[in-house]
Amino acid sequence: MSKKLAVADAVLSVALRRYLYLTAAVTGGAIMIIEILGAKMLAPYFGTSHFVWTAQIAVTLVALAAGYYAGGRLADASAKLGRLYVCILLAAVYVALSIALVQSVAFWCLQFRLPIGSLMASTFLFFVPLALLAITGPFLVRVVTLSVDKVGGNTGRLISIGTVGSVVGTILIGYVLVPLLPNSVTMFVTSALLLAIVVAYYLVWGRRTESGTAIAAGVVTALLIGWGGIRRESLARYNEAREIFRGNSNFGLLQVIENKRGNNRLYLNDFLTQNTYDPHTRQSLSLFTYMLHYLARAYAPRLDSALCIGLGVGIVPMQLALEGVKVDVIEINPAVVPVATRFFDFQPDKLGLHIGDGRAFLNQAAAQHYDAVVLDAFLGDSAPSHLMTSEAFRVMRRVLTPDGVLVINIFGDFAAKKGFLTASLDKTLKTVFANVRIHASGNGNVFFVASARSPLEIVHPPDLTQIHPTIRPSAESAFAGVKTTDPQLGLVLTDDYNPIEFHDAPNREAWRRSLALSMKTL
Repeated sequence: MSKKLAVADAVLSVALRRYLYLTAAVTGGAIMIIEILGAKMLAPYFGTSHFVWTAQIAVTLVALAAGYYAGGRLADASAKLGRLYVCILLAAVYVALSIALVQSVAFWCLQFRLPIGSLMASTFLFFVPLALLAITGPFLVRVVTLSVDKVGGNTGRLISIGTVGSVVGTILIGYVLVPLLPNSVTMFVTSALLLAIVVAYYLVWGRRTESGTAIAAGVVTALLIGWGGIRRESLARYNEAREIFRGNSNFGLLQVIENKRGNNRLYLNDFLTQNTYDPHTRQSLSLFTYMLHYLARAYAPRLDSALCIGLGVGIVPMQLALEGVKVDVIEINPAVVPVATRFFDFQPDKLGLHIGDGRAFLNQAAAQHYDAVVLDAFLGDSAPSHLMTSEAFRVMRRVLTPDGVLVINIFGDFAAKKGFLTASLDKTLKTVFANVRIHASGNGNVFFVASARSPLEIVHPPDLTQIHPTIRPSAESAFAGVKTTDPQLGLVLTDDYNPIEFHDAPNREAWRRSLALSMKTL
């Protein structure tokens, strides 16, 4: 019996066997691209919190489990290869469909809580194609293994090749495709690659057994849907503004939008407004830029050197540099620099610009080097949590001069059910710095000033008449509005235990929902 099966095993030609291995590699790579890129496509609507990634990873794992099971059952029922390539064709069509539907599905799911909404959106958009692609593994094991004594070798070989494809897909999406192409284009290219795998099999091996008309119809449908989704995104129009820049990056979608009069320019990262600017007066229209600058000026006895963690579009570091301060800036997203230079009058030659992670830069910086550290690093709708721990603040204190000040901008609240982040930062800062003061005007931005100096008081009263008139009342209110927190609402944040994302999720969810929905009417 074994000999008879071994002879039957030779029915697959060498060329076809190699093509099946190629199919395993391509589908493995496509699975990883869809998983990672899917989360990035949802980020403008749901953010980049652990809830979104948890939803995407969970949906991927459930889809793989379902696909593996279905693939085994399908192969046992009939090992005709045409059935597998029809599944891959359907996956390609659905991937193309996700491009066209992501905006509508995401906006509809925003009506639910963040964990539920992101899970629903991920399930609707990506479960089906991931499950269909997962069919490949067990199906090909059945096809290439007609002799029982070769099951182990063939299974191991196929899993290995599929995993190599997944690694290649991960590297491509992480290091090449995301900064190079829009997310919609990358997803379309992935769909087209799957279509090419199907068409090549049909033309060489499946023409006698498969319906050419059905295959052609599926290919054309996927291409039209995917291209339509790309065109829909590229032709987006705004009622009261125009988009003057759109670009992808490793840290989300970057946009610059300007009103029709040209006196209000917005910089957005995944639909989150990071800054607003008046190109005519060359002034910011955002409260936090003035507060960060003036708080550092007001509380630091002297300000000869400063470190800005987070570039934004360069307004705060540029203002300090133009005043004669020696400024270093650490920015994690290199794609922001040309945008800031082109649209927001940033001059990188006026300061020391470093590309990298703020915490890593601090670990290597010289001690007692800066009179002020300005922390305004946002990843989506919140500051990176690893910059908000007692260990991180101890490193920031190390790089400050003895009377130096740390100035922080966050989105925060003081209410009983919403004040976790604000109260926790207050408690955490007080474990490192002798004095902490909090300023806020009630618009959502909360500003912390921390220093080893005692008492911590304003030593250089700010001249608020230089602020853009539309922002001046809010700035005056923020300077006068010294706040306190309820320590019972928070806890000391450490590298080992830092549940900011979980406890502050309702606040960030409300911000994210309002910002995403505002883009529909802009």
